[in-house]
Amino acid sequence: MNSNDKASRRLFLGGALAAAAAPRVLGAQGPPPQPGQAGGRPAQPKPTRKQVLAWADIRNGQQHDSVTRALVTIEKLGRESGMYDTYIRTDSQLITKQPILAGGRPITNKNLNYFDAIFFFGVREIELTDQQKADLLSFVKDDGKGFVAAHTASTAFFSWPEFGELLGGRFDEHPWGITDATVVIEDPAFPAMKHFQATSVVHDEHYQTKDFSREKIRVLASLDPKSVDLTKPNVHQKDGDFPVAWVRNYGKGRMFYSTLGHAPESWDTPLIQTMYFEAVKWALGLTDSDATPRPRPLGGGAPRK
Repeated sequence: MNSNDKASRRLFLGGALAAAAAPRVLGAQGPPPQPGQAGGRPAQPKPTRKQVLAWADIRNGQQHDSVTRALVTIEKLGRESGMYDTYIRTDSQLITKQPILAGGRPITNKNLNYFDAIFFFGVREIELTDQQKADLLSFVKDDGKGFVAAHTASTAFFSWPEFGELLGGRFDEHPWGITDATVVIEDPAFPAMKHFQATSVVHDEHYQTKDFSREKIRVLASLDPKSVDLTKPNVHQKDGDFPVAWVRNYGKGRMFYSTLGHAPESWDTPLIQTMYFEAVKWALGLTDSDATPRPRPLGGGAPRK
């Protein structure tokens, strides 16, 4: 082999190796990804373990410092228990059953079809398209999946009546601010309530709720009206019925909500951690308990005999 042949061979090999090492650029040089693919590769199969989307879009409301602590707590509890995996998002991109595209190409293999439950800590108005709203309701109602909502969730989507129906109640001020109040457990058999005492003094930003009916929701816990000042100007619930936690069946799915969880440090306590952990497990169908609505206990907040 003469010197010219050797030089040509080195040039050829160098070019071939460089081409092999270079990343493949799709587009004009290759076919677009097929449905179910992300970035031109087959979509990852869904894990066998349950998947939770921890969703906290708070761009348009009061910025609660507890949101970060809540999201990481839900993730930690699932990971350390091995019960579920958590995917944390502070935007609403994944609230859809449709392909998520950028430039006409899939950018993620995850949407609502990937998840088994949502943990929601949003606030006020959140920008969703009509299709996203329909997909979110269908996620619970038609697909039989879970929805666990915390504290400010009842302040969200006031302009969307169907969300209020999903939740089963709406925020109606917090007349007492952050204070101690007595929480009465109405359903001690429900998994998320079993660790509570029959009555407990809880320091939190206690909410008043409107647009709820005990014919549609099962109240698990409520405030003892004797433990709060009913003469405050913003007290609208004249019968003294102030739910703290409740559940409902929404179509085929399960919904849990609690007013508790205002302060970051509350998410470090066994009381709050255990309540929401058990709520997520119930929403995922990993545990079972009755969500049938029932009347208010006699005595207006006294424990059921």
